[in-house]
Amino acid sequence: MLLIFRRRMVSCYQIAASGPCGNWKTSIRRPLPPQQRLHFPLPASRLTQLRTTLTPYLQMEPAMEPLQNDQTAPPAAAALPMSKNAQKRLLKQQRFEAKKAEKKAQMKEHKKREAERKRTEWAEKLASLGDEEREKLIEQRKGMRRERMEKRSEEKGQKLERLQQARVNGQNVVIDLEFAHLMTSTELSSLVQQIMYCYAINGRCALPAHIWLTGCKGEMQNQLMRIPGYDRWLIEKEDQSYIEAFQDQKENLVYLTADSENSLDELDLKSIYIIGGLVDRNRWKGLTMNKANEQGIKTAKLPIGSYLKMSSSQVLTVNQVVEILLKFLESRDWKHSFFQVIPLRKRGEAGSEDSTVTLKATVDGPALGESLKKFIGAAPKKPCWWGM
Repeated sequence: MLLIFRRRMVSCYQIAASGPCGNWKTSIRRPLPPQQRLHFPLPASRLTQLRTTLTPYLQMEPAMEPLQNDQTAPPAAAALPMSKNAQKRLLKQQRFEAKKAEKKAQMKEHKKREAERKRTEWAEKLASLGDEEREKLIEQRKGMRRERMEKRSEEKGQKLERLQQARVNGQNVVIDLEFAHLMTSTELSSLVQQIMYCYAINGRCALPAHIWLTGCKGEMQNQLMRIPGYDRWLIEKEDQSYIEAFQDQKENLVYLTADSENSLDELDLKSIYIIGGLVDRNRWKGLTMNKANEQGIKTAKLPIGSYLKMSSSQVLTVNQVVEILLKFLESRDWKHSFFQVIPLRKRGEAGSEDSTVTLKATVDGPALGESLKKFIGAAPKKPCWWGM
C-alpha cells in the first residue's frame, strides 16, 4: 500500500499488487472501503484548530436564488473568514472603543455632578447673606468673569498676530505627510495628535514658526478634518508634495533625519526644514534619508550627540522635533532646547542640563582631605562624555 499525505488531509489508497506490470495509475485512484481505511488519531489541540478553521466554511449557505434568462449574476463578494490575528485585533479595537466610550460617559457624568455641586454651594452661599451683600457678591463675580474673558480674548488676539507675522517672516517648517499609506489607523491617530500639539505649542511661543502640512490628502486629511477648528488653523495645508509647493526654492529645502551625516548647527531663515510625518515604531529604517537622496535635497540632523547621550536611538516624535526648533528660535541654545524637550527616559545616565559636579562638605581639616581623596579616587580615570 502507498500512503499519500496532503496538507490537512490524510488519504489512503489501494494499489494493485500485481507486480511491476500492474496498472498502478488506475488503481491508485481507487479508494479503500470505509471499514478497511487506516485511522490516524490527531492530538486534541490539532482537532480544536481544525474545527475552528473549518467552522466558518461549514456555516456558509449557498445562494439559492435562480438566475434570470438574460441576466448574469454579479461576482459574489462573500466575506472571507478572518484569521486569528485579525480577530484578536478586531476584538482589541472593540474593547478599546467600548472603554473609551465608557470613560467619556464617566467624565461627562463627573462634570455634571461637579457643576451641580457648585451651583448648590453658590445658592447656599447667597441664601446665607443679606440683600446688600448678595448684590455685591454677584457683581464681584460678574466682574471677575468679565476680566477673565477680556484676558482670554486679548491673548487670542496676540496669538493670531504672532502667527500672522510668522507667515510673513517666520521660520518655515514642513511636516511631510506622504507616508500615510505606511501607517496603521492607530499610528495615523497618533500622528494627528502630534500635529495638534505642534500647532498648540507653536501658538504659545513668542517667536512661532510658519508650519506647512504637505501631502495632506486621503485618510490623513479625513482624520485632520475631524479636529474641531482645524479649518481655522493659521498654517499652510497642501495636498501636493513639498517639492511641488517649493519648486522654485528646492535649493533651500533641508530634510531633518537622524540618518544624516550633516549636523545642524544653526537655523537659517532662508532654509525650509522638513520633518517626516511618520509613526512607524522603527519599522522603516532610513526611509526619510533615502527619500531625500532620491529627490536630491540637502539633509541634516539635530546635534543631539554633541550635548547629551541618548539611552536609545536619536529618533524623536514629530512634536518633539518641532518643539526643539521652537525652543532654539527663542533661546539660540541647543543644549537648553534638548533638555527642555527630550524626556528623561530617553537620556543617558548622566543626562542633566547642569553637567558641573558640586561637592558639598560640612567638615574641615584632615576629614575634608580624606573626603576629597575618596571623591577623586571614585571618579573615572577616562574623561566622561559630559566632561568633554
